Amino acid sequence: MKHKIIPIPKIEDRRGNLSVIEKDVVPFAIKRVYYLYDVPAGAERGGHAHIAQHEFLIALSGSFEVVLNNGTETTIVTLNKPYEGLLIPNGYWRELKNFSSGAVCLVVASEVFEEEDYIRNYNDFLEWKFNDKP
Repeated sequence: MKHKIIPIPKIEDRRGNLSVIEKDVVPFAIKRVYYLYDVPAGAERGGHAHIAQHEFLIALSGSFEVVLNNGTETTIVTLNKPYEGLLIPNGYWRELKNFSSGAVCLVVASEVFEEEDYIRNYNDFLEWKFNDKP
């Protein structure tokens, strides 16, 4: 599976818009939802990869960049629309940076938190990606 931007259905109304994430939007069963906010200027989040977990990131408010690395190439995706999300399959190193003031990042995950699923060192990620992975 490759990372990609997925549109989130948007219901427009003069009173305000509504977007809905249901089973047809993300290609996995949702087991955990969390969000990042009040990220200080210049701070970065992420800096890890997942062995099994898939994630879907949405900029609910403001903007931020997601730097994705599959072990051979790097892509930078800017998230700034609450009606679009970034699907990040397992096996991608990710870093979140350049958060605007007031940015809120919603993360929809395929798994509950398990520390064993995280690869927190980039060289360990490369070793797993190219040598250990079945």
